[in-house]
Amino acid sequence: MNTIKARLLNRKASSAKSKPDEIVKVLSLKPGQKIADVGSGGGHFSLLFARYVGSEGKVYAIDTNKEFLDFVSSSSEKSDFHNIVTVLAEGDRFPFTNEKLDLVFLRNVYHHLPNREIYFRDLAAALSTGARVAIIDYDGRGKRSFHRLFCHSVPKATIINEMTVAGYCLVEDHTFLPEQSFLIFSAANNEKNCNQEGALF
Repeated sequence: MNTIKARLLNRKASSAKSKPDEIVKVLSLKPGQKIADVGSGGGHFSLLFARYVGSEGKVYAIDTNKEFLDFVSSSSEKSDFHNIVTVLAEGDRFPFTNEKLDLVFLRNVYHHLPNREIYFRDLAAALSTGARVAIIDYDGRGKRSFHRLFCHSVPKATIINEMTVAGYCLVEDHTFLPEQSFLIFSAANNEKNCNQEGALF
């Protein structure tokens, strides 16, 4: 059953409405980077990232569902990617801090995290200099938003406020997704990113 759900998640993530190519373009991925895909689901974005970072890079597919991670492992083997590492997350803390990451990517995951301030404070220890945290989530726009009705959304302003409290600054705000906000943050102690002319908050 979870294999079917993983395939459905990938189908949705790869749809024109989800704009995966535009998302990847904005992220400006480079060979050799290390990326954490938090809430990787069926692994569509993990596989995309693996292609861009190449053999010298690494993608950590992180999820609380072991069957999803098994599906990602199988898909990466079929695609001949050897740079994807699956990580089973337990509880509400970021699963590791011993690896320095260049990008942490969360798509439709932020609203599921119960203790977001603690989570992102923990996460800061795993970020390399100049690292970014990209958050995509439903923002509940529209009078009859399904995602807002079933608490599967979070307002953009809430994300910005919570991330600021957790020690991050907003450096990019993209508006091309029809139902989701797309925000990119940097740790506030990263003076290069947070003090640059383009910093937004």
